[in-house]
Amino acid sequence: MRRRTRAQLCAGLVSALAGWSCVSTSLCAQTPKTTEKKPAVETPSPNATPPPQATPFSVPSAPGPTPAAGASPSVATPSSVPLAPQATQASNPLSLEEALRLANAQASSFQQATLNERIAAEDVRQAQAAFLPKVSAPLSYVYTSPALGLNPNEPRTQSFIANNAISEYEAFVNVAGDFDVAGKLRATLAKNRALLAAAHAGTDVARRALVQAVIEAYYGLALAIAERAGAEQNLAAAEEFERITSLLVSGGEVAPVDLIRAQLQTIERRDELERDRANEIVSAGALRVLVGYDFTRPISTTDLLLAVPVDAEFEQFHANDISRRPEFTQLEAQIRAAKHEIRIARADRLPSLTYSMNGGFDTDSLRPPRLKEHSGVSAAINLNIPIFDWGATRSKERQARLRVQIAENERTVAVRGFTQQFYAAQAQANTAAARVRLAGQALTLAQSNLNTSIARYRAGEAQIIEVTDAQTTLVTRRLALYQAIFDYQTALGRLRQATGQ
Repeated sequence: MRRRTRAQLCAGLVSALAGWSCVSTSLCAQTPKTTEKKPAVETPSPNATPPPQATPFSVPSAPGPTPAAGASPSVATPSSVPLAPQATQASNPLSLEEALRLANAQASSFQQATLNERIAAEDVRQAQAAFLPKVSAPLSYVYTSPALGLNPNEPRTQSFIANNAISEYEAFVNVAGDFDVAGKLRATLAKNRALLAAAHAGTDVARRALVQAVIEAYYGLALAIAERAGAEQNLAAAEEFERITSLLVSGGEVAPVDLIRAQLQTIERRDELERDRANEIVSAGALRVLVGYDFTRPISTTDLLLAVPVDAEFEQFHANDISRRPEFTQLEAQIRAAKHEIRIARADRLPSLTYSMNGGFDTDSLRPPRLKEHSGVSAAINLNIPIFDWGATRSKERQARLRVQIAENERTVAVRGFTQQFYAAQAQANTAAARVRLAGQALTLAQSNLNTSIARYRAGEAQIIEVTDAQTTLVTRRLALYQAIFDYQTALGRLRQATGQ
């Protein structure tokens, strides 16, 4: 009779945990939509042993279609804490593709790299224009004071001998340019083209880095949401267990120390929930920054289990693909630009040849006869031979050669670093895929353990602590699965980045 009284006091908790296991499991194994109505869940007798239930979770070999959340059975419970976690996610979860699209449009290092590429393109246009003659139209008016002390019969003349008249008008059309005899203009154009190629590769590098950052932030938020939901479930179980234990202590069924243990468990679970809530807020803020959301706008991700890895998906990446990384294209272009700087510095020590042509008039009167008299065309070719500049141009050439060595050293270091990144990401993806399979198996066992514990308690063969521990183990195994999927997806993103995909 005493055992039956105790079982009646705990029937609410057992029924809640029985129904709650379906809530917890539905977060791990989504059920497809169906039009079939589910029968209402009836609370079984405390002494009846239910048949063992098969866990609905199995690790898929490939991601399936977007599932719908399984319906959770409605179970009456006197607890003040709701069994299901509060819905804090946005009504329309943000997909990874949409997050990447939004991130590309925000101010970021990728946008800065795009602007730098456009600047480099303008440098190429300027280098091309240097081959063409420059046309200008210099116009001037020069006034010189009349000479003093002239005889009354002498005409007025300018006071300075070098000037042509008191009032002088000049109007010319000037065409000037350089003959690229030393190859400086060609080297400058080739250098700017190499820098444009480097800037283009740098844009690709920045875009890939942004994609990796969005992937990590996106799955980081998905993991934080899952951890927070699990913490809410653990807290609800601890508070319900504390309430039932308090009733048992009041009825003299258990020792008062059991209530202290239950209270300590509740405090620990509440502390876990607060930490997980803070982590979710921080993770959501990191994703908002990347996609450009206001910090007051709700943001959520799709279920992390939709990203369950495909078997051996990471095996399509090979170490030989490292050479396709845009960083190598960028370094090769920088090396070419540095070599062209050597030619530019060497050309400064060679003779340069320029030309100019002028056409117009230079007269002291704008009257037609005078304009015709002082109109004409002139042409000039100038040869400049550098003799001595105290070693400045040789110093520039040495600097350019040192820059070539620096770029070649950077390429060697980059090869080693990128190779290390590839093998590290490959190992992480391989390990994470194995962890996903193991976590799926552990989750199956944890579900079976919970079903068995509930059945044993209903039969009076186990303590209620065994049931709550089984529920905590189930939630822990579910979070371990989420963590393994998160690690796999981030490692897969690093593999794509390491192989230039």
